[in-house]
Amino acid sequence: MKDHNATPNNPIYPVMIAIGVAHLINDTMQSVVPAMFPLLERDLGLSFTELGIISFVLNMFSSTLQPVVGFVSDKKPMPYALPIGMVSSFAGLLMLVLAESYWLILVSVLFLGFGSAIFHPEGSRVSFMSAGNKRGLAQSIYQVGGNSGQALAPLISAFILDIYGQHGAAIVLLLTAIGIAILLKISRWYMQQLQAEKLEKKKKKVLISSLPPLTKKQVKIALGLLLIVIFARSFYTTNITNFYVFYLMDHYDLTLRTGQVFIFIFMAVGVIGTFFGGSLSDRIGRKNVILLSVVGPLPFCLLLPYMPIWLVLIFLIIIGTLIMISFSVTVVYAQELVPSKIGTMAGLTTGFAFGMGAIGAVVIGFLLDAIGIETTIKIVSILPILLIVAFFLPKDKVEKAAS
Repeated sequence: MKDHNATPNNPIYPVMIAIGVAHLINDTMQSVVPAMFPLLERDLGLSFTELGIISFVLNMFSSTLQPVVGFVSDKKPMPYALPIGMVSSFAGLLMLVLAESYWLILVSVLFLGFGSAIFHPEGSRVSFMSAGNKRGLAQSIYQVGGNSGQALAPLISAFILDIYGQHGAAIVLLLTAIGIAILLKISRWYMQQLQAEKLEKKKKKVLISSLPPLTKKQVKIALGLLLIVIFARSFYTTNITNFYVFYLMDHYDLTLRTGQVFIFIFMAVGVIGTFFGGSLSDRIGRKNVILLSVVGPLPFCLLLPYMPIWLVLIFLIIIGTLIMISFSVTVVYAQELVPSKIGTMAGLTTGFAFGMGAIGAVVIGFLLDAIGIETTIKIVSILPILLIVAFFLPKDKVEKAAS
């Protein structure tokens, strides 16, 4: 990594892209777990509830630790935690490839969750440090990397695991080794930035917020509303990415491979939405982009379970693009609500998203076992109505770009 020095206005694109690539690799490792669900259900005879518990352990462990890591790193940044976290994920993935029992799968996802918990708040901090005056764009590049990794889950399931079985996931270990090397270089740059900041001890760096001055009570209410938005979005997308393939197979008689292609397309357009959402928020404001992600997909979410198969893919494309357009924006919005706690807010928002996905996986898995696939999908389709609380978020002002 070349000696790039950050300034308040100049974005450092090589670092932005490098941490985005590392995020892609990190989340590709995480995506192996839901990619294995159809295989584990078919070959090990696991119930939907047991599959949900696997996802719960992975995401809840990660979500609980992320705000803690963010809080600690706000006080004492940890540059070399990034490669250490990916080494933990490497160990977890290796155990998952070799696991032959349910309990060993649970242990392996603990290592994956620990690695993810370290990576996400520190990775978001690197993204912020390299952003200059392009916070939305930088966070988008970072999140696009992660969402791209997650989007690979159905392809891994359909074209690797379905063909080579559980051991096929070892292919991802090669990517992980590349990720560790990238993060070692990023960590050196991170350390150089910290040393440069020490030379300017008197200048305390605090994020300039685009939000108006708010009281502590208003900040708490706004954070609460933002977390409701993240909850509804995470719960709904967890349903689509982890379990909707079973609905496609059961209700429309699609094959596993075809169903996973549908899920991949949903996640791939979500990556596109995430990228454009961040840069769009730099132009039209964070709240406006969050509202677009609420108003746009809501009717399609409500109608999806009742559509014929030829409309399902169109609806998934619309929902995936629009509901994910605010993914990176909610992180930046939270950071601007509490501008002195960059790492904590990144850890809180991404950690909360992981946690809600974890709870969602268990609840949806239980409902699938208890009341069936069709009824469960119809119930979950109503959940995005909660997104309308976004209308009550404080409005931010848009900074006009210098000509």
